[in-house]
Amino acid sequence: MLVIGICGGSGSGKTTVVQRLRKRVGTRAVAVLPHDAYYHDGANLPADIRADQNFDHPGSLDNDLFARHIDQLRSGESVRRPIYDFTTHTRATKTERIDPKPVLLLDGVLLFAVEEIRRRIDLRVFVDTPDDLRIARRMLRDIHERKRTPASVYEQYVKTVRTMYQQFVEPSRAFADIILPWESHNDTGVDLLVHRMRAELERK
Repeated sequence: MLVIGICGGSGSGKTTVVQRLRKRVGTRAVAVLPHDAYYHDGANLPADIRADQNFDHPGSLDNDLFARHIDQLRSGESVRRPIYDFTTHTRATKTERIDPKPVLLLDGVLLFAVEEIRRRIDLRVFVDTPDDLRIARRMLRDIHERKRTPASVYEQYVKTVRTMYQQFVEPSRAFADIILPWESHNDTGVDLLVHRMRAELERK
């Protein structure tokens, strides 16, 4: 199994890159494991405290479970990944089955900042997008998909997102094998990654 990690700041376009790669290579050959599905369950916390957590620190995610699921998939076992509700900051009672496939795409802001995850990745890709575009995309996403107010998105960005990006995400780009510029799209970069994935399939 070839494990590719797609990392970058919030709103950089990581999920779009993953979707394009999976569409080009095919869902039968590519499994996806999003790191942000592994946030710790906040169901045992009062709603106001739950919403006020620092979700941009590596410790906010269950990295041990994520790493264990990568290992299980590499060993040919299926896993049940968590389903996280970003509007309530809790995990759903149901899970999603992920089956092992020749290529595993990991998607997450903090993938390269966590050593136990980073060392499990064969090809590390950092999606590099200008700050203003990332902020705008995050604002639109959180308002429309996560039912946030513009004020709350701004407050969280200033309070934790910006600081944690500077502390953990930006320095982690040093661990990347490939820096993928992504202002709107990068067809050449996607083509190169698709070529690498198809080479793995042919090798199998």
